[in-house]
Amino acid sequence: MNQITIKLFATLRDHIGEREIRLDLPQNTRVRDLKPILTARYPAAAASIEAALVSVNHEYALPKKQIPAGAEVALFPHVSGG
Repeated sequence: MNQITIKLFATLRDHIGEREIRLDLPQNTRVRDLKPILTARYPAAAASIEAALVSVNHEYALPKKQIPAGAEVALFPHVSGG
């Protein structure tokens, strides 16, 4: 298992009630695998999780990006404005 730190912002922080969480992930977990894991754990935040941009170690990450052990992952919810 790989332990990662997930930083949460804006509505995600509000829905989950934490600024940061630690999570153990299986080896070879990719960004695309993370969202379903988080949605299952925090169903009230499902819509925000699905729409969120993800960064891994301070770089925006595509769905196929592998999440290394000890990574700092950040989720940024969709922001609308005009």
